[in-house]
Amino acid sequence: MSVPARPASVGALAASVRAALPAEHTLFLALGDCVVEVRASRADLREALAGYFNEFLCPPPPPGAADILVTAHEAAAPELDLPLAEKAPDPGKAKVKEQWADLPDGRVVRKRLTGMVFAFGGGVNVAVGPCLDNPNQVVNFVNNRFIEGKLDAGCLLGHAAGVALGGRGLALAGFSGMGKSTLALHLMSRGTDFVSNDRVLLREEPGGGATMFGVAKHPRINPGTALANPDLADIVAPGDRGRFLALPEAELWALEHKYDALIGQCFGPGRFRLRAPMDGLALLNWQRGAGPMRARLVDPARRTDLLPAFMKATGLFYRPADPARPQDPPMSDYVRALSRCAVIELAGGVDFDAAADVCLEFLKTGATPGAQPQA
Repeated sequence: MSVPARPASVGALAASVRAALPAEHTLFLALGDCVVEVRASRADLREALAGYFNEFLCPPPPPGAADILVTAHEAAAPELDLPLAEKAPDPGKAKVKEQWADLPDGRVVRKRLTGMVFAFGGGVNVAVGPCLDNPNQVVNFVNNRFIEGKLDAGCLLGHAAGVALGGRGLALAGFSGMGKSTLALHLMSRGTDFVSNDRVLLREEPGGGATMFGVAKHPRINPGTALANPDLADIVAPGDRGRFLALPEAELWALEHKYDALIGQCFGPGRFRLRAPMDGLALLNWQRGAGPMRARLVDPARRTDLLPAFMKATGLFYRPADPARPQDPPMSDYVRALSRCAVIELAGGVDFDAAADVCLEFLKTGATPGAQPQA
């Protein structure tokens, strides 16, 4: 389909797409305290999204009561007659993945590889293009609208997984490749609930303490993570298992071959909750072959070198509702917020079992066994 030549607004673009490709297949998602209505132009697209978000499906609320509306329209990759800027690649990457343009009422983002187009602003949220070939991009767009709402409400975005046990919660962060998702799944196998895989929204509470909100995104794991955890091993096809296990350990863990680990299928229903107290943050700062793992309580004001592992830029899919709000808050905001919880550095050698012991004891009792003094 074609979109309007040089659309004057996100609203005009959305109206054109919705008229040409009506979205009449609906599902509702309860994402914590936020209800999202998703309308799809095709029944099979609706079913694909419902399968992914199965843990969060909810009955329809009264008409107009949903907090967010997203429409997804299956089509060939649309042509955009807009002057698109290119987003610089992330650090360590070479490919330009996204292009974008700001309109008076919002933003349009185009994925270069897939041709998917996303438009949002002023309460309008539209995904159009080959959605069925790229359902994860539609899932991410839905989740980004949820994240946008939390950021506008004053939360900080953290690059972290999250788990909870009873009334206590722990975020897990680490520099690239440190294994926060792997550690989260180890903890799931030992009885915790899952809060989030790769993003948490951190809110300071008026009476003290902090809350983390998770994102409805299942872990995407590599074969090393799957094969090291009996609850996940069946994700790997039997024909691939022997081939992967024959690889050297370092090569296995570096393999770029991803699987969706659907929490309900792997660990049973009711284990994915999107809100928990944030009693602590475990920061992975370890490396293979560096001796025994060490746990240490740290002061975020004195160890600002660790904070970039948790801080996350908001990216193209967020435009602050309040123009006075900075796109990405300063480190001092993160220092203040993290002072409300325990921050635990996990250093030395990589040892997921020992790390899980430390994290589980913290969740059960608030203690950090064997932890060295604050640094």
